[in-house]
Amino acid sequence: MKKYFGIVLLGLIAGSVNAQQLLKGTVHEGGSGNRMSDVFVKDNTNKQITLTDKQGNFEINSATGHLLIFNSPGYVSDTLYVIDMKPKRVELKSMSIGLREVNINSTRGETFNPRTEYPDVYTKSKVYVLSPSTWFSKEGKDARRLKHYFAREEQERHVDAVYTKAYVGSIVPLKGRELEDFMTLYRPSYAFLRDNNGPSLAAYINDSYKKFLALPPEKRTLPGLTNQ
Repeated sequence: MKKYFGIVLLGLIAGSVNAQQLLKGTVHEGGSGNRMSDVFVKDNTNKQITLTDKQGNFEINSATGHLLIFNSPGYVSDTLYVIDMKPKRVELKSMSIGLREVNINSTRGETFNPRTEYPDVYTKSKVYVLSPSTWFSKEGKDARRLKHYFAREEQERHVDAVYTKAYVGSIVPLKGRELEDFMTLYRPSYAFLRDNNGPSLAAYINDSYKKFLALPPEKRTLPGLTNQ
């Protein structure tokens, strides 16, 4: 009986190990079909993470029944339920500020602390002078790319927290889609917000509004967003 139990247990362990395989795929921009680099891919079941490369390719340990989440700034997040391990093609659609804020409320509104959630990334990203393998290994390079991604995400969250519809709408007489397009066209950088105070941001928004009014009407609407 013990021997039989041992065989069954080994079989279950082997099955769980073999269940997870390397899932490959590409991420494209909806409409244009262009391949997208630096898209954040997360297996929400086993918590594995990766980024697409310069050609939009990704590889991630996953399995049938798992749920993958795809995120990229300026695009609507998408999910993929894995029903087989065949190569996947994923398309992300661009989104306006309005849709983006819905996404922010559900995901970016949460506390973002990648150092706590993904400590392995920061450990594997380190480079040691006496360890050449840390310079050139794929694992180390991938970890450093993820670390840079997290840094950019933290910066974008800071911009989101400061450059809000309520604040911008209190300075310029725009509403609805017109306000959303204006905010997208003149979204300030993290570097600008870091080096300037509130009055400087208000002045920037006023100056941007003058430029916005000087544009021809067709230039004030973002292409590709009007039908969303």
